[in-house]
Amino acid sequence: MTSLASDTGRTQTATALFLAVAMAVVVGTALGFQHIGGYMPCKLCLEQRTPYYVGVPLMAFAALSSFMHWPSLLTRALLVAGGLLMTYGLYLAVFHAGVEWAWWPGPTDCAAVAGPVDTGGKGLLDILNDVVPPSCDKAALRVLGLSFAGWNVIASAILAAVAFRGAFRK
Repeated sequence: MTSLASDTGRTQTATALFLAVAMAVVVGTALGFQHIGGYMPCKLCLEQRTPYYVGVPLMAFAALSSFMHWPSLLTRALLVAGGLLMTYGLYLAVFHAGVEWAWWPGPTDCAAVAGPVDTGGKGLLDILNDVVPPSCDKAALRVLGLSFAGWNVIASAILAAVAFRGAFRK
């Protein structure tokens, strides 16, 4: 393990590029399930996307920093920031998965986020009873026993480990 001031190299560039692409794929998949698959996200689902929205450009900047041989402290600090973002994402995903498994209660306002609604030419009040926002305690879909939040736990943990490893590797 090295310090944050150690010189950076191809490892940090490759790590940052991998993280930028992987984060984009994860959040892109969530957006695909929402816009193509029709799965409306709950409040906690939307919150889990924030570390990815911040992380993608941050990791792209870390890759640029490493590639351009800017100060190594900058590149390594950006990778640490990416790891911290994914650790925060891990926390959000574990919390949401715990709410889905009824291990602890979720927020009381969880069913209040509906997002844009296609009214089909009717007024919003006419279709109010037809649109039910998803509840945070019900998994919209389970794949191999895990909900979207459960898969995000795995993705966030792996991406955090990769970011920290790249930050402190020679």
